[in-house]
Amino acid sequence: MSAPDLKARVEQALGGVRNPRNGRDVLAASMVRDLDIDETGGVSFTFVLTRDDPASLARQARKAVEGVAGVSGVKVSIRDAADAAGGPRRSPVSGTPAPHMPPAPPPPPTPDEIPGLGKVLAISSGKGGVGKSTVSANLAAAMARAGHRVGLMDADIYGPNIPRMFGRNEKPEVQGGKIQPLEAYGVKLMSLGLIVERDAPAIWRGPIIMKIIQQFVRDVSWGQLDYFLVDLPPGTGDAQLSLTQIVRLHGAVIVTTPQEMAVGDSLRGAKMFERVGVKVVGIVENMSYFVCPDCHARSEVFLAGGGGRLAAELGVPLLAQIPLQAGMAELADRGQPIVVGEPDSPAAVALTELARAVTTRVAGLSPALPITATPR
Repeated sequence: MSAPDLKARVEQALGGVRNPRNGRDVLAASMVRDLDIDETGGVSFTFVLTRDDPASLARQARKAVEGVAGVSGVKVSIRDAADAAGGPRRSPVSGTPAPHMPPAPPPPPTPDEIPGLGKVLAISSGKGGVGKSTVSANLAAAMARAGHRVGLMDADIYGPNIPRMFGRNEKPEVQGGKIQPLEAYGVKLMSLGLIVERDAPAIWRGPIIMKIIQQFVRDVSWGQLDYFLVDLPPGTGDAQLSLTQIVRLHGAVIVTTPQEMAVGDSLRGAKMFERVGVKVVGIVENMSYFVCPDCHARSEVFLAGGGGRLAAELGVPLLAQIPLQAGMAELADRGQPIVVGEPDSPAAVALTELARAVTTRVAGLSPALPITATPR
């Protein structure tokens, strides 16, 4: 098949993908830019999204092109419409080009209080590799086992591992314009890992990240919950700030390990939440110690006491010390939180106690008041 014929078929396929926001197909709406097809049938294009467009449109466009006979592969680069507009701006006084005069940023959105979600808690960490998603998954499962109605939103868009930890990978259905969350062990789940392809890199800037989080909070049929947990990516970036601007949080749980490097990063994460008016519920020290399964002796694998020092500096409680445990990672890979797979093990007991401590601590908390400006 000649390149012009293949391009025509690709354009026809893209013309069948419609934006529900305006009813136009993505080609007519100029959402597809820089369409290119090489001699091997490889297709590449830029997909432009505004804040009001569903993020799943890019995946629909990619699927449509992959279904065209003769296409050997598809590469999609997602851009925010504001960035894609480009072009030099002119001074309103002299009319000369003023490329270094960006428009004034819009005011931050006012976060909503959504009573149906119950207590809204962010699970955060200052750095990666501290077991934040493991703590999130087990905290949610332990709360559900205690009889609470729990939702877990995986906002870690760079490493969405919650679906694997719960053994669910099906694409969620859409009914009546609402995304239906999956459920496992009594926990309602939503994650970017359930929507995008497993090998799709998340190369997204702030507005797209905010749109995804906004959709997961407002466009998912969560039902009536007692607790809504949000597993955030590490650090203090767009995802954290976007969440505080979309929904009013009742508090944040900070996960660290005992080492001073992790504690220092976690301190910065905790201070970020304090700066936007979100109360830090407490600290969880993960990988705190190791208990020998044979002799039951306790060993401090890392330097001890980091979580306690962080809690003392912030003036909040150390909610739990979670031990290292052999087989915990294997259970997670099989889609079974440790509180479900081995509920009597040391780690599961500590995580169950964590769930009790969190529910007690947040019982009387009110949601954070809206912030009036974006922190600098």
